[in-house]
Amino acid sequence: MNQINDLRSALDLLKTMENQFIETDIEIDPMNELAGLYRKIGAGGTVMRPTKEGPAAVFNRIKGYPEARIAIGLLASRKRVGYLLNCQPEKLGFLLKNAVEKPVRPIIIPQAEALCQTLVYRADEHDFDLRKLIPASTNSIEDAGPYITLGMAYASNPITGESDVSIHRLCIQSKDEMTIFLQPGARHIGAFHELAEAKGQPLPISISIGVDPAIEVTACFEPPTTPIGYDELQIAGAIRNKPVELVQCLTINEKAIANAEYVIEGEILPKVRMREDINSNSGKAMPEFPGYCGPANPSLPVIKVKAVTTRKNPIMQTCIGPSEEHVSMAGIPTEASILQMVDKAMPGKLKNVYCASSGGGKYIAVLQFQKSVASDEGRHRQAALLAFSAFAELKHVFLVDEDVDCFDMNDVLWAMTTRFQADRDLILLPGIQCHPLDPSNDPVYNPLLKEHGNACKAIFDCTVPFNQKQRFERAKFQDVDPRHWFKEDAQ
Repeated sequence: MNQINDLRSALDLLKTMENQFIETDIEIDPMNELAGLYRKIGAGGTVMRPTKEGPAAVFNRIKGYPEARIAIGLLASRKRVGYLLNCQPEKLGFLLKNAVEKPVRPIIIPQAEALCQTLVYRADEHDFDLRKLIPASTNSIEDAGPYITLGMAYASNPITGESDVSIHRLCIQSKDEMTIFLQPGARHIGAFHELAEAKGQPLPISISIGVDPAIEVTACFEPPTTPIGYDELQIAGAIRNKPVELVQCLTINEKAIANAEYVIEGEILPKVRMREDINSNSGKAMPEFPGYCGPANPSLPVIKVKAVTTRKNPIMQTCIGPSEEHVSMAGIPTEASILQMVDKAMPGKLKNVYCASSGGGKYIAVLQFQKSVASDEGRHRQAALLAFSAFAELKHVFLVDEDVDCFDMNDVLWAMTTRFQADRDLILLPGIQCHPLDPSNDPVYNPLLKEHGNACKAIFDCTVPFNQKQRFERAKFQDVDPRHWFKEDAQ
C-alpha cells in the first residue's frame, strides 16, 4: 500500500483504485456550483435528495483562482476511509480506539523543510486579500459567505502551553478577517480563547487546510475520550506509526501542520465580535450536518489574519456540511469513544458500534451487544447509558443483538420491527443537553424542554430477551462462495 503522509499521497492512492477518484479540467465556480454538482455525484449523508455515495473529486480549474485546485469528498465513503487508513471499514472504530491508547506525539521540523511555507503572503503587504488567496466555497445560495469547512485549527492553552487541533466553522469576512464558531463548552480551543480573553490577550491560531486524512478524522475526537490538554495529533501519529510533523508559524507564536496545502496564521482577538452574515444578510450560516442551514450567529469571535502560506499549486480541500464526509469525521471517533468506555465497564460484550449516516455521525449510535449469560439482561441498557456519557451530543441509541449487522440500517430496522415493542423497549431520558443544531431541540418545538439544545434522548432496545433467544433465531442458509460461479468484481 502507498504510504500516506499528506493530501497528495492520499489522492495518489485513490487514483489507483476503481470508482474512488474522478477529476476534471472543466472550470467550476466555488460559489454554489461546486457543492451543487458534488451533491449529485458523491455527497451522501443527510444532503437533500437526490444524492448518493460516490468518488472523491478534484477540480483542476477554479473560477477566479488560476493557481489553485479543489478536492472534495475524500472521506465521503466509509469504504474509502478504510482504504486511506489501511483498515477494514467495520474495524475503524477499533483502530481509533487503539490509537487513542497508544499516542505518538508530534514533532517540529525546520521551516526550510516545511512544504506549507513554500509561498508566503503577509497581511501587511498592500495587495494582500484572503478572499483572493483562499478558494473557499459556499454550499448553498443562502450561505453567510465563503466557508473553510476542513481547516485544522491549532492553538495552545495560554497558561499551560498544551495544544489542541479541531475543526470549526470559519467564514471569510474581509481581506484579513474571519469569524470562528466556537460551541460553548464543547471544544478546547474555545476554552483557550476564554482564558486568553480574560487576560485581555489575543489567542494565536493556525488553520491548516489539505492534510493527511488521518488528521482530519482524529481532530474530531471530543471529551471525555480526549480531555483538555490532549493533543489529537497524537492519535493521527499512532495511526500512521510516525509523528505528525509541525512547523513554527512565521508571524505568530504557534505551530502548523508542515505539509498542509494552505496555512492561515492569525489571532482570535479579545473582546471583538462580528455578525456571521455581515456581508450577505441572509440570516443563514451554512448547511450543517443535520441537513438544515444553521442560523447565522449574531456575535462570533474574530480571527485577524497575519499571513497565508501555501505549497506550490495548492489543493484546497472542502466538504459539504451535511455530507457523508461529516459522518466519517464525526462518527468514527464517536464509535471509538463508545467502544473504549463500554469495554472498560463490561469487556467483550460490545461487539461493534456504528454512528449512522442518518444522524450525521453524531445523533444516532447502533450498539451491537452480545448477551452470553442470563445476567447480561439489562447490562446492554447500561451500555447505552455509557454511550451517552462517552459522547454528550448523542440523541438516539439502538441496541441490537450480535446476529444483526449494525452497519446496515435495513437490518437494524428489521430488528426494531420484530424485536421491539415501544411500551416496554423504549427508554426515554428527557431534558438532557444534546446539540444546538437539531431544530427539534427547542422549547418552541417541545414546551417541556427548558433551554435550546435540550433534548429527550432515547434508547431503542431491539434485542431479544436472553431467555427467549431460541424463539428469534434467523433462518439458516448454506454458506456458499459465489466466486465459483461469478467473478469477484460482480459481488
